[in-house]
Amino acid sequence: MGTIKLKNIRTFSYHGCLIEEGKIGSDYVINLEVKTDFKKSCTSDDLKDTVDYVLLNKIVKEEMAIRSHLLEHVGQRITTRILDSVPEISRVLLGISKLNPPIGGDVEAVTIELKEYRSKTDSKK
Repeated sequence: MGTIKLKNIRTFSYHGCLIEEGKIGSDYVINLEVKTDFKKSCTSDDLKDTVDYVLLNKIVKEEMAIRSHLLEHVGQRITTRILDSVPEISRVLLGISKLNPPIGGDVEAVTIELKEYRSKTDSKK
């Protein structure tokens, strides 16, 4: 097994329960880690034999562009789409941080983390 990490993906998105958050937006930082098998790509040196991290970045950015009230909701969309799109991935660990959240205090960021595993029935498809 191997791990691919995309660190500090930055987006400007419009998530949040407040009406203002949907209008003015906020800065977000996303960290993504996926588990996959590197055996074939380590010997072949061919992109088709591994997980394309350009695709992972694209999925994150596209899903972050769709407004949600909750970070948990957008996070679940991202993890589900990654597992649906890339059958070679066995686990997704995702962190989404909203920078300078409007929560009435001096808080650098609020972060949610999700961990999803491919179910055994998914791997038999």
